[in-house]
Amino acid sequence: MKAENEQRTGLLYGFGAYGMWGLVPLFWPLLMPAGAVEILAHRMTWSLAVVGLALLAVRRWGWIRELLRQPRKLGLTALAASVISVNWGLYIWSVNNGHVVESSLGYFINPLVSIAMGVLVLGERLRRVQWVAVGISFVAVLVLAVGYGRPPWISLALACSFATYGLIKKKLNMGGLESLAAETAMLFLPALGYLLWLGSQGRSSFTSQGVGHALLLAATGLVTAIPLVLFGAAAIRVPLSTLGLLQYMAPVFQFGLGVLYFHEAMPPERWAGFSLVWAALALLTWDALRTARRSRAALGVTPAAAPAPAREPA
Repeated sequence: MKAENEQRTGLLYGFGAYGMWGLVPLFWPLLMPAGAVEILAHRMTWSLAVVGLALLAVRRWGWIRELLRQPRKLGLTALAASVISVNWGLYIWSVNNGHVVESSLGYFINPLVSIAMGVLVLGERLRRVQWVAVGISFVAVLVLAVGYGRPPWISLALACSFATYGLIKKKLNMGGLESLAAETAMLFLPALGYLLWLGSQGRSSFTSQGVGHALLLAATGLVTAIPLVLFGAAAIRVPLSTLGLLQYMAPVFQFGLGVLYFHEAMPPERWAGFSLVWAALALLTWDALRTARRSRAALGVTPAAAPAPAREPA
């Protein structure tokens, strides 16, 4: 019962995180004329301020000493901070440079990358339908490469970096607030140093674009911290495959914004590539629902054998 409640709580956290990420393309253009690197540095700096206040409110500090005593965990935290920085920076740049649709493709592909990592790193076994979905997604990438005239590098980089981040969070097994605090603490000094350097060069938009712009840059802490805390809390409560399913929410919102709000081009070959990706995701969703039904049925008959159907190939 406790495990079931934990998974339900994790699902709610996941819905909140991915829903907010799906709408965030509306926020980044408001920060222009700040460049992607400056926005990224503000995300790092203000995120630490937000999580610091949250830690003061809940009075949870004991984890810091425990983390410092575990070099492996400390190294994984540093790796997570580095990977999410790449993801953040590339995503901000892509949104503010007219690549919202391509960036949404990265998050459509991400569930498939998460599944691949589950196989390669965690030793999970794929069912037949999952292999078919992975194969379709590979064909989709080839079709989109033809459509774009190049491989969809933005999409692939976003998908791989965020899937890697999710895997590291799974390995860390830290609370969402604590892990985000540790990551932003590691990013704080480089980010602050860069912002101070920008200011000394007279190139900081924070000090030159008025109070409203400065407040928007400061708000990057909230925009960053809230969904990441929710995601971190979800990552330790639900399987990687479930996180992949939840992620559908964000790219659906992003794709809709890219086509309907930002009016980005969608020639026929891109529609074909996206359609293949959606077909792969539809197969994964159908397979996940079918497996869940089988697991519930097995639980009702032979509780001790309940986990088995989810691991066996279809």
